[in-house]
Amino acid sequence: MHFVPFSYAIDLAGTFAFGLSGAMVAVRRQLDLFGILVLAAATGVAGGMIRDILLGDLPPEALRNTWSLAVTCLAGVCAFFFGPLIERLNRPVMLLDAVGLGVFAVAGCQKALAIGLNAPGAVLLGMITAVGGGVLRDVMAAEIPRVLREDVYALAALAGAALYVAGLRMGAQEPIVAACAAPLSFAIRVASVRYGWKLPRAPWS
Repeated sequence: MHFVPFSYAIDLAGTFAFGLSGAMVAVRRQLDLFGILVLAAATGVAGGMIRDILLGDLPPEALRNTWSLAVTCLAGVCAFFFGPLIERLNRPVMLLDAVGLGVFAVAGCQKALAIGLNAPGAVLLGMITAVGGGVLRDVMAAEIPRVLREDVYALAALAGAALYVAGLRMGAQEPIVAACAAPLSFAIRVASVRYGWKLPRAPWS
């Protein structure tokens, strides 16, 4: 039996979550099926493609196999047919975005460390991987990207990435560290929306 590598399984999970968030935004914008699939694909693979380009892993993984695009298409189809069920969740786009944020923060760090990037670089790349898909989704949907208008967004990804790298440096097993780091990003993001957390601003602004 062939098992999907742990790191790649995490990547696909984040791809689906981000793809579904993009698809739900497309549904709300009343796009047709093609538009839904395009926005789902763009949201799902953008972060990973940015990561691969920055690491010099070319062509990006999303273009070398069909799994990533297949997963985003599945997310688009789910939104197309089951959108009303998904909308029953409280703020579904935010929740899906938070899931993708946490998973991609870990996935970005995993690949960066595997290629030999140092700890600070891996944390930074984890954050960039996490926010890339959401930025492209918002731009394509003619919205101001959340990373620019919601304070605790990139910071949530940064926290998860930092915990992942720190945990590995302390000798913890990778699955355990990943199982802690991704939920941390998710929890910080959701809590920031729930409780209205904001970063300090200049007193004269």
